[in-house]
Amino acid sequence: MAKRQQKRNELVPLTVRGIRKAPTGVEGFDQITSGGLPQGRPTLVCGSAGCGKTLLAMEFLVRGATLFDEPGVFMSFEESSQELVENVRSMGFDLSDLEAKKKIVLDFVRIEREEVEETGEYDLEGLFIRLGFAVQSIGAKRVVLDTIEALFAGLPNEMIVRAELRRLFRWLKENGLTAIITGEQGTGTLTRHGLEEYVADCVILLDHRVSEQVTTRRLRIVKYRGSSHGTNEYPFLIGDSGISVLPITSLRLEHKAPTDRVSSGIASLDEMFSGEGFYRGSSILLLGSPGTGKSSVAASFVDATCRRGERCLLVAYEESSDQIVRNMHSIGIDLGQWIDQGLLRVHATRPTLYGLEMHLWRLRCLVESFNPAVVVIDPLSNLSLSMPAWELKPTLMQLVDLLKSRGITALFTSLVSEGAFMEEPHIGISSLMDTLISLRNIEADRERNRILSVIKSRGMTHSNQAREFILSNNGVYLVDIRVVEEKVLIGTARASYEAGERASVGLRRQRAERQARRTARKRKAIETRIAAFEAELEAEAELETDEADFLAAQEVAREQTQRLPGQLRMGDTGELLDQKKIT
Repeated sequence: MAKRQQKRNELVPLTVRGIRKAPTGVEGFDQITSGGLPQGRPTLVCGSAGCGKTLLAMEFLVRGATLFDEPGVFMSFEESSQELVENVRSMGFDLSDLEAKKKIVLDFVRIEREEVEETGEYDLEGLFIRLGFAVQSIGAKRVVLDTIEALFAGLPNEMIVRAELRRLFRWLKENGLTAIITGEQGTGTLTRHGLEEYVADCVILLDHRVSEQVTTRRLRIVKYRGSSHGTNEYPFLIGDSGISVLPITSLRLEHKAPTDRVSSGIASLDEMFSGEGFYRGSSILLLGSPGTGKSSVAASFVDATCRRGERCLLVAYEESSDQIVRNMHSIGIDLGQWIDQGLLRVHATRPTLYGLEMHLWRLRCLVESFNPAVVVIDPLSNLSLSMPAWELKPTLMQLVDLLKSRGITALFTSLVSEGAFMEEPHIGISSLMDTLISLRNIEADRERNRILSVIKSRGMTHSNQAREFILSNNGVYLVDIRVVEEKVLIGTARASYEAGERASVGLRRQRAERQARRTARKRKAIETRIAAFEAELEAEAELETDEADFLAAQEVAREQTQRLPGQLRMGDTGELLDQKKIT
């Protein structure tokens, strides 16, 4: 509660151009009023029964006392003080404690019609005295009168009613009280008397409508003297901690744009985004008809997030938490381990449980309490069951902006009918998405296969190819689509073609290996023959050398024989003896 109150303080501007304003502390309301209600002036809050008039007035009083140190007086003409205390206790408002601390005065004024008729003359002098005493007792700055019709119940004189109403509003202004006066909606007028809206400085109309068996509440500022203000109808919620107004135009496009990437959990899908995956803090939308694998892609992204040690919030509108965990086991993903480790929180509800605004408000509470890095909503299109598309888009726009402003990477799935125009889903938010991925079923050759393609991805290069999307026991992956002789092959046809290619490659490899072995044997035989020829040549060369040596020796012997007779006649026997020694 303290964190929520601090946030409200941060949203309230300290200075407002124009008239002085009193912040209400009601979440979102001070944004559309540029600071709150006119300070020291009366504000009329009108609407039908059950639209939240009393609660808005009470929260204005409680927040003033607890957040802005402005005590207040709540004067009720229908509910007793004890009933008020019990009615707002469920929202964390402890009126008894605030009364004990003299921060709030609860005053129940019981008015009976019979008493009014007996009096004859009727004026508000007694009310002014009673209200003035309550204000002085605690130094009140704020006042609530609930409801104005009860104050004039049974009074037939319309002129007196008009005069006393003007006098009441003037008295509040003269005393510098920031006041809320509640009134019931009339037929063709904002209030039963049709005067309060003219004399009040600010008029707020609350509406509680039922559409397609789903209730929604709307708030509209009809007028605000001296100040600019939002003029649209704004959805608001009554939750455990009070009222939350959802100003669809309040969030500005000022969020940061991180440059780091996060993996999709599917390596082959990351390859389609330059191998790095999505930008952190971006919004991704998966479009597809039933059975195309949207939830499987989302589960892969959840698994990758938790593996990085980051928190992930999975909002499911079709399956329970246990069913999701069981189903994802079929593709080899164990989400149960991340739930046990506190990294994954699954919020599973039916979209028809309450209105879209309540879904959005609960999602905001989950984001604030769990602080996830990634939010996955599966499927986003189911929210359109409770309201038409033209009314759904502004609220979803706020959801996207909320997550972007917190730097949360968001992945949404959206169901489209078979054969629908995939690039523009019926909920009309594709233009808000940074990355848009299409998943389709294609029937061919008596079988159904899945195709994935990236329609757009802002700020990054991405593949323009369509790829076949495979679900297996070990996860999901993508494969290239085969085109053979101008025919697209997917599924069994692609697998058969690839099997044939692998078999053909195997046969070619075996044939090449056999040829290589034959070549090796032939080479070895040739090398053996070459070696034999070389040995024969060497032997022939040795014979030629021996023959040459023999011929040379014969020549030397012949020359010696020719010289021998002459040597003997000359008595020269020395050389002869030497030759004998040699021989």
